[in-house]
Amino acid sequence: MDYNTIIPAEVLAEHLQEDNLVIIDCRFTLGENLRGTSDYQRAHIPGAVYAHLENDLCGPIIPGKTGRHPLSEVGLLVDRFSCWGINPEVQVVAYDDWPGNGIPVAARLWWSLRWLGHEKAAVLDGGWDGWSQAGYPMASGIEERARSVFVPSIMTEIIAYSTLVDSMRQDPASRVVDSRSSDRYRGENEIIDPVAGHIPRAISLPYQENFDSGGFFHPVTVLQKRFGDSLGDAPSSNIVFYCGSGITAAVNVLAMAHAGLGDARLYVGSWSEWITDPQRPVVKKPSV
Repeated sequence: MDYNTIIPAEVLAEHLQEDNLVIIDCRFTLGENLRGTSDYQRAHIPGAVYAHLENDLCGPIIPGKTGRHPLSEVGLLVDRFSCWGINPEVQVVAYDDWPGNGIPVAARLWWSLRWLGHEKAAVLDGGWDGWSQAGYPMASGIEERARSVFVPSIMTEIIAYSTLVDSMRQDPASRVVDSRSSDRYRGENEIIDPVAGHIPRAISLPYQENFDSGGFFHPVTVLQKRFGDSLGDAPSSNIVFYCGSGITAAVNVLAMAHAGLGDARLYVGSWSEWITDPQRPVVKKPSV
């Protein structure tokens, strides 16, 4: 089994007993820090270990400097991936149940693995809801895997920091893409961050639009048209996605890769980091 973007539930169900398979439950609810853990213990895909968004996948928040879900230190991620039994031979499958379209935290894990050079990682299409509604097997309690050795090989070309984003937004050959809902992009309904609006010259491509009404990815041809119509002929290295804190933007990065359009960059700090510096410009109304 070798999947590096998304994997259908029926395929995962056929391979549950394989040794070189690590399944990671990424369920997490903003504002309810322990809910994902309890949901996992109550029911999860057999063999899955649990990844907590803030404790396992993110670094500490530094007020006035970082966003809400900053990048973890490489060494800490490597240790965590090793604890979960991930090595170069392992196929990783991640899933979660984010409201509406259930995979953003799983996509952040997928991107983190890809950033550190592990390409045999995929996100479960349809997430936990798709799996459970289809009647596939479930388990309960807490599961662990034997520790392995994760060897990182950092892909610097798929990450962007604020200085690069500032440069890209001023470059006509580049595309800075806001993955939040369109009302938050316009600054009309900011429900989390203290400043509303978007990065100048950013275009709006809400991550939710990658999915059909059932929470499954649109066909590849639909995704190709979606990104092609909005991004034109810009190469993937000239495209950077951001959101509120570097979680839902990973879904757009995943969708673009799944569509065969290459590896775009992720601005992990995203809007919540961008606005920590009052010298960085913001647009509070749509660009004309």
